[in-house]
Amino acid sequence: MSANPSVATPNERARREAVPPERGLWSWLTTVDHKRIGMMYIGTSLLFLIAGGVEAVIIRLQLARPDNHLVSAYLYNQLFTMHGITMIFLVIMPMMTGFINLVVPIQIGARDVAFPRLNALSLWLFMGAGVMLYAGWFLGGTPDSGWFNYVPISELAYNPGLGIDWYDLGIQISGVSTLLTGINFLTTILNLRAPGMSFLRLPMFVWTTLVFTLLIVFAFPPLTVDLFLQTFDRLFGAQFFTVSSGGAPLLWANLFWVFGHPEVYIMMMPGFGIISEIVPVMSKKPLFGYSAMVLSSMAIGFLSFMVWVHHMFDLGFGPWVNAIFALTSMLIAVPTGVKVFNWLATMWGGQVQLNTAMLWVFGFLVTFVIGGMSGVMLALAPADLQFNNSYFVVAHFHYVLVGGSLFTLFAATYYWFPKFTGRLLDERLGRWHFWLVFLGFNVTFFPMHLLGLMGMPRRIYTYAPHLGLTFWNQVSTAGILLLTAGLVAFYVNLIASWVHGQKAAQDPWDGRTLEWALPAPVPAYNFAYIPQVRGRDPWWVEKRAGQATLLAAPAAEAESAHGIHLPAPTPLPLYLALAIEVAAFGLVYRSHWVAPAGFFLVAILLHRSMFTKDPGRVVYPEAATATEVGTAPLA
Repeated sequence: MSANPSVATPNERARREAVPPERGLWSWLTTVDHKRIGMMYIGTSLLFLIAGGVEAVIIRLQLARPDNHLVSAYLYNQLFTMHGITMIFLVIMPMMTGFINLVVPIQIGARDVAFPRLNALSLWLFMGAGVMLYAGWFLGGTPDSGWFNYVPISELAYNPGLGIDWYDLGIQISGVSTLLTGINFLTTILNLRAPGMSFLRLPMFVWTTLVFTLLIVFAFPPLTVDLFLQTFDRLFGAQFFTVSSGGAPLLWANLFWVFGHPEVYIMMMPGFGIISEIVPVMSKKPLFGYSAMVLSSMAIGFLSFMVWVHHMFDLGFGPWVNAIFALTSMLIAVPTGVKVFNWLATMWGGQVQLNTAMLWVFGFLVTFVIGGMSGVMLALAPADLQFNNSYFVVAHFHYVLVGGSLFTLFAATYYWFPKFTGRLLDERLGRWHFWLVFLGFNVTFFPMHLLGLMGMPRRIYTYAPHLGLTFWNQVSTAGILLLTAGLVAFYVNLIASWVHGQKAAQDPWDGRTLEWALPAPVPAYNFAYIPQVRGRDPWWVEKRAGQATLLAAPAAEAESAHGIHLPAPTPLPLYLALAIEVAAFGLVYRSHWVAPAGFFLVAILLHRSMFTKDPGRVVYPEAATATEVGTAPLA
């Protein structure tokens, strides 16, 4: 035995060696590793993207010709409602969360998030919410009142089925998942940064994630209250939105859009960070105007809470209220424009590498700017009275959300895929993916501007042939078929590259931030030594200084001797999420024994989660060498 019990001898280290790499389904179900959780977020989101895409294709096929009866009016309402819910709550937001899980802890030099079990619970709650929202297709009753679920059409008197109950409880569970994620990553960024990682050295993706978490913490409580009130209305006979009983229908709209417009920037803010990471690396230049980019992110976050009434210009608030919110709605374009010009300035004079990730950056810039211009048009209250509830609005928010969010997620996939899988995505398939989706998207959604100006209302089931809407609807339907072909190329690329793609180097893009200092794929413990950060782009600084490794923080040797402490896998988050699902299903079916049993299980598992100490596990890297601290070819 060693004289010092806290320092292991080689034999003791062999006996206490790290748990071998986790394998098998159970290891995924019990994992608390932020990288595995991130992969499961992204994988689940990609499955829901297929579901949302199928719904969109059916919608466009229904509108391909006048007086069509491919689907019934009732089914059509369910399709556009579920498409909106799916793309917002089950695709874009969780996929953003997946990349945040994968990248942010490593970029700040941490080994995991602040609350690993809470992180796993967030994942399983998100998956449970998706199950609840899609349960209606198979168990009778699917939400059919739009993703914003306006009252009174969603109240029990006008919508007596189970669809709105699935919506209320499914979105509530999804919201709790997102709120827990926001709290977790806010704590992680504030408390787990490596030595030397000051706020003005944070990568831009971390900065935008910080704003993302603050938006979540302040925006999701109003949605939680809204859903709580409607749940009590529908299940227990409360009258919060019934005028004859002293309720207020506009209470729903105001609370929803107090959440709903920051939600737009919740979906876009990490995308801004993704673009800010890719552009400097692919341009071989530092990010232009770092401080301005930080301040513009904060300004966007602040202003996003001051524009929600532009969703309700036609509800009679009066000219002064409309004027104020029209002004703030236009003002938010200023910090957004700062970002666009800074990205262009970063590329200016650089050696731009035109790979697939960068193609998606250009696709983002084109579509997002078009969406921003139509947004300024909608911010004008008198004009909005004409545009409101027309297909012009549908075109606008698809250009903003698909261009501003989904395109950035595609860019992130091509950029970070080699880091976490050890393989490169195929560039040839990637270019097919880009051009088919980019062209298909614009062919699908640009004609909707024209349809809106021609008077076509949104959420319309069918239209008469004499209205002159047929041609552009057929163009739009042809576009979505092109877009679908591009998505098929994307999925083929993902699967083929995962299985037998080209092996990736540790730092294939000559990156600037800490994740590129680690092996590919990244070890369970991330860093053998917590690094000492010496600049704004820490890995770039070390490479320019001629270092083959990151410098270790002062406590690195002691940490290596005692091993790396990681949280232990546990099934408790999965069990707790399942118990919450049982309780929610019991509420939907008004069961007097399933719901109480579910809540009883929730209480027991919460108690166990709070008072069961994590035994942890000690990991000894086979050799605490430069390779595990991080190496890359020197420039």
